[in-house]
Amino acid sequence: MNKVVVTSCGVVSPVGIGKGKFWDAVTNGKSGVGPITQFDAGQFDSKIAGQVNDFDPAGFLSAKEQRRIPRFVQFSLQAAQEAIDQSGIDFKQIDPYQAGTIVGSGVGSLETIEKEHKVLLEKGPRRLSPFMIPMLITNEAAGHVAIRFGLKGPNLCTVTACASGAHAIGEAYRVIKEGKAKVMLCGGTEACIVPLGVGGFCALKALSRRNDDPNKASRPFDRERDGFIMAEGAGMVVLEEMEHARKRGAKIYGELSGYGSTCDAYHITAPDPNGAAAAEAMKSALIEASFDKTKSIHINTHGTSTMLNDKMETKAIKSVFGQKPKNLAISSIKSMLGHTLGAAGAIEFVSCCLTLEKNVVPPTINYKYPDPDCDLDYTPNQARELKVDACLSNSLGFGGHNASLLVEKI
Repeated sequence: MNKVVVTSCGVVSPVGIGKGKFWDAVTNGKSGVGPITQFDAGQFDSKIAGQVNDFDPAGFLSAKEQRRIPRFVQFSLQAAQEAIDQSGIDFKQIDPYQAGTIVGSGVGSLETIEKEHKVLLEKGPRRLSPFMIPMLITNEAAGHVAIRFGLKGPNLCTVTACASGAHAIGEAYRVIKEGKAKVMLCGGTEACIVPLGVGGFCALKALSRRNDDPNKASRPFDRERDGFIMAEGAGMVVLEEMEHARKRGAKIYGELSGYGSTCDAYHITAPDPNGAAAAEAMKSALIEASFDKTKSIHINTHGTSTMLNDKMETKAIKSVFGQKPKNLAISSIKSMLGHTLGAAGAIEFVSCCLTLEKNVVPPTINYKYPDPDCDLDYTPNQARELKVDACLSNSLGFGGHNASLLVEKI
């Protein structure tokens, strides 16, 4: 089996576009949550979100392309371009069938569905856009990325709700590990801060109603958490077979050495409160990597800021690492970004890679009131300089989907 390494990354997020701005924001505890401006949210219970307010696709898409390529795909293209630029890879020098892409998204383009459904009702079926279907289907991010960069190898889309981005990276890891490609461009993307998206999660009673204090609304593991914050963005990474990367002198962030994937098989939206399946995903990643779990490790949690998830994830971590682990630095960057849904696992994996490079663990901001059910070290409110041996990134999605990725220093 081949070894797999991470050689670059790109990110579009509510706290900054590009890994530099992103990392500066999350290590300084900057919140990207604010009032929704993409539509009038006055009638909604939750009126705040993590929006990418400074996104401008004009630098890489023509006016026609901007009209025909939906926002969630545009995010993935920008993050992919950054990852490729920083990787130094010349795809013209690689067999195109040895380079592929997997891009996950939980929803696709709700914006397109909203707009075209209105056209259907008001003007009839003959006025529907011929671009409606290719704009709304979730796999089009993977398709557009492959077309733009000429990647003819394995091409897939993972759709596992909030675990989509993590599963995309994990499955790309499998492709390289099994010798089916040398390079994989992979990650997750999401852009559904639209009335239908926000309204749907409001109906689930899943979102925070702390509308008067948006910067402090996302508060993972805090006793007064009241729901998650919807957000948007994209994260993309380049994975390579280790020898391929070394031969071309690539910068290596770390080795992606373990991937665990399980299902709660419990409930369509609520996590299994015993956390057994989430724990098994973590164990699987550690076992595959033959990693000594007594070493220093950073866990980038799913950490949504909901009552059920944070309690369950804490229990799962304890079942793997012990009741009072001293070697863990845990955090949730959703406290700053909000929850980017299908992009979350990919953006958080980028954060893990940067933790390995910079020897800094991002904080969990807004942690003020300890919860007796969430009593681990969540790196509260301030980033921490710390050399860790590995980072474990957890992603958990509706439907009971669990994914854990382990990346370690070489």
